[in-house]
Amino acid sequence: MPADQPHDELARVEATCAELAAAGQPVTFAEVAARACISRTTLYRRADLRAVVEEHQIRGQDASTLTGLTVQIDQLRRSLEALAAKVRRHEETIRRLERARSKPG
Repeated sequence: MPADQPHDELARVEATCAELAAAGQPVTFAEVAARACISRTTLYRRADLRAVVEEHQIRGQDASTLTGLTVQIDQLRRSLEALAAKVRRHEETIRRLERARSKPG
């Protein structure tokens, strides 16, 4: 197996899923396998490929529903809160270091 084959398969699966989604067609393992020239078994067994297909399936189901949008907003809010907390911790560390550096020693 060539070293770049797994990457090539991943790229084909991603492109196929994106094409199906853009066309408004359902993203199924059978259709992705057929269009990407990869066996369904490979799609199911390789976690990276399976994750791409499943992610596109979820996006397709939830993208336009109020519940789906609410879930996405909640996930984004939690991510933003976690990032803000991390920034505050870093700012406090910087302030402590600056105070320690400016003390006469």
